[in-house]
Parts: sequence; C-alpha cells; structure tokens
Amino acid sequence: MAESPPRSIPPYVDIRRSKRRKRTVSAYRDGERVVVLMPDRLSAAEEARWVETMLQRLEKQRSRSRVSDEKLLARAHELACRHLPEVPEPASVRWVSNQNRRWGSCTPADRSIRLSTRLQSMPGWVVDYVLIHELAHLIEPSHNAAFWKLVHRFPKSERAEGYLEGISAAANLTLDDF
Repeated sequence: MAESPPRSIPPYVDIRRSKRRKRTVSAYRDGERVVVLMPDRLSAAEEARWVETMLQRLEKQRSRSRVSDEKLLARAHELACRHLPEVPEPASVRWVSNQNRRWGSCTPADRSIRLSTRLQSMPGWVVDYVLIHELAHLIEPSHNAAFWKLVHRFPKSERAEGYLEGISAAANLTLDDF
C-alpha cells in the first residue's frame, strides 16, 4: 500500500521523538504551542497523520471543556445560592481574554463579573473559587476581613488559593488581587 505524501506540520506544533517511546503517541498544550510526543521510528507520513490526529483530539477535548457564558452565569447563581445567599444576582458573568494579571474582576456598580479565559483549563473547583471571590465583591468591594469571611465559606477556598498561587509562581506572574 503506497503511503500518501506527508502533510505539512503547523508551525505551532513541536514534535518530540523518543527512542524509548515504543508505541504511544501523546500530545498536550503548552501555552500557544502543541507538543506531540511520539516514537522515533515513525516515518514522516506517519508523523504527519499522528500530528493531525492529535490536533483533532486536543480540539475536541478543548471544545468539550469550554463553558459558555450562559453556563458560567448559571454556575455563579448556583454557587451564590449555596454559599452566599445574601449576594445580589450578578447582571452578567462572562469569559474575557484580556486579563493577563488577574483571574477575575467584578464591577459592583453594574454587577458584572469577568473571568480570565486562562481559568478554562483549570479544575472546576478553582473556577468555582474565583466565581465565589468575585461574587463576594458584590457585597464587599474591598479585600477586608468581612470579604475574606464570605470567600472562605467556599469549602475548597484554601486549596484553590494554593493552586492559583502555584500556577502564578510557575508562570512567574505577580499575584494581583483576583
């Protein structure tokens, strides 16, 4: 059976071949790049096919994990009912891509909450924590003791704070307020 000619590999894909890797091919996102790990013995055509397959799998995985703004608003409402019943209903909750130094922000005057799209790849309990943090700002705009008392009603608040601190440290980000 004749092999089809190899397709070109997109420039944002890093291919890492290994003599130790015998059969498996895997891929992961590293920022804006995709890293594909594969056995050293694969031909160029097999390499191109695997890259295409892995890119499709990653995109399918990413699309499954995306939560719409509508679902984010519904989740905020659910969390508020459970942990902060005195919080006024947020007018909007949405993902934004322009927050590179914050995980989220809140404007109490118009009751709008924005979460960084960087959170989309994190565990749900971390996203929930950031939502709780921003919801608490609808009652307490500053980071005073009353505010932190509200935030810490969320059972995994300390765990989520540690997780976000670790992510920030690993990326050499300074820790601004959420």
